[in-house]
Amino acid sequence: MAFFKEIRSLTRVQTSTFTACFLGWSLDAFDFFLLTLCLPAIAAEFHVGIKEVAEAIFWTLVMRPVGALVFGWMAERYGRRPTLMVNVVAFSLFELASAFAPSLGSFLVCRALFGVAMGGEWGVGAALALETLPASGRGFFSGLLQEGYVVGNLLAAALYGVLFPHLHGLGMFTGWRVMFMIGALPALLAFYLRFNVEESPTWLAARETRALARSSGRSGWKWKGMVGYLPMFLFIVVLMTMFTAFSHGTQDLYPTFLAKDNGLAPRAVGLIVVVSNLGALLGGICCGALSERIGRKKTIIFAALLTMPMIPLWAWSHSMLGLALGGFLMQVMVQGAWGVIPAHLNELSPGPVRAIFPGLAYQMGNLISSRNGVFQAGLAATYFGGMLRPVLAGTVAVVALFVALVTALGPEAKGADLTV
Repeated sequence: MAFFKEIRSLTRVQTSTFTACFLGWSLDAFDFFLLTLCLPAIAAEFHVGIKEVAEAIFWTLVMRPVGALVFGWMAERYGRRPTLMVNVVAFSLFELASAFAPSLGSFLVCRALFGVAMGGEWGVGAALALETLPASGRGFFSGLLQEGYVVGNLLAAALYGVLFPHLHGLGMFTGWRVMFMIGALPALLAFYLRFNVEESPTWLAARETRALARSSGRSGWKWKGMVGYLPMFLFIVVLMTMFTAFSHGTQDLYPTFLAKDNGLAPRAVGLIVVVSNLGALLGGICCGALSERIGRKKTIIFAALLTMPMIPLWAWSHSMLGLALGGFLMQVMVQGAWGVIPAHLNELSPGPVRAIFPGLAYQMGNLISSRNGVFQAGLAATYFGGMLRPVLAGTVAVVALFVALVTALGPEAKGADLTV
């Protein structure tokens, strides 16, 4: 009932804007997770190991700060809405290009370019959504917006489980290539943005302020003022390094773990990943709403620490039921902590650079933790005979503690005015 109450409280413009930003983040994640699900198939076609193909995850993540900076700058200068339209078309085109890559090298180049486009979506979309929505219920909408990432993962897993087993005998268009072609369809979202979404009222007001400042001979804010933002920026980078290691460490190689360590078929892998993402969706929405009551920091710490009791069921189960339940509960907590992040980061960010600041800090965290998948795969191959089970379990145990610790040491600005 609370869910529908919050949704009904929005105006038509606010509903359209939030829907577009949610879909943008969902479809961006959908394209990314098609890669993680198809790692074994790509490795087989290019005659390399999982570790070599996992470099594609690294290049996607390492290029995301470039996209956050470029698209963030565009959003500050030209507006949130047109920048988001360009961004959606860009990541769709690079996803399509990946489907036609003739070699592993060209595939890695396509994934790096996709990473640039992917890196811009979160910061621009979150700024447009949260600057348009009312302050009341921001925690709830933060959780719902962030779980667009989970919805993208869920859609990718469902498509993989239902369609991939039937994609054989298609000549050069092998199964994973067809999946990536389907991943180009999000470009159609640009039409929705063009005709149904309005510009951020905060950006429009800022444009008027800058125009008045120029007409009166006063300059706007200076880049040298960014120095004053540096301590907060560095803190958010550290925080997001922990958070990205938290999510990618439990998600990116999990389908491979289910297939290789447990010998599950694609349909079973897809089913378990879907169940896990249903848990993530529940956790993000509930914890986002909970943060309105008990605060952003307490909610993050609570969710992060509760991942640790889930490790035995999540990593060491050997039955379909146990793996599905473990995946569900683990992602309730992982994405529960993540559900607070859009509101938390935008509330901590300075108004003049809100489209750049949180998105760039987020993607810098991705950059620092970008070799997480390669590191996990290498560690498993070197010390555990290729078994991912102990590596995934250890990742959660270590990273969850650091997420809780860094969050506890940082500030909170719950309810900050985002119209400034």
